[in-house]
Amino acid sequence: LLMGLAVRRAAYGVLKFIMENGAKGCEVIVSGKLRAQRAKSMKFVDGFMKHSGAPTLEYVDTAIRHVMLRQGVLGLKVKIMLPHDPTGNAGPKKPLPDMVNILEPKEEALPTEPHSE
Repeated sequence: LLMGLAVRRAAYGVLKFIMENGAKGCEVIVSGKLRAQRAKSMKFVDGFMKHSGAPTLEYVDTAIRHVMLRQGVLGLKVKIMLPHDPTGNAGPKKPLPDMVNILEPKEEALPTEPHSE
């Protein structure tokens, strides 16, 4: 942005880079005087993002930066939703609370003759 790159192009480039590196979801918010005199806010979202509850504390990584431009200050917020990692290297060990594991049904012995009690 400091070198004159368009806001949309920069935001989509960051979004694509984050998603290609294994994130579950991403959100980029740019606010300030983008092109005109009037301030605006643009939101760019991709993937899956939790916004509330306890999982946001573990799964969502947030960064805020201010960019000084000739016209004024631009605010940048980036939120990245990390993937579940059982080892704990690339993301949290604890799975999401709404994650459901479907188990295979147990093998049952079929009755050979009818039986009643």
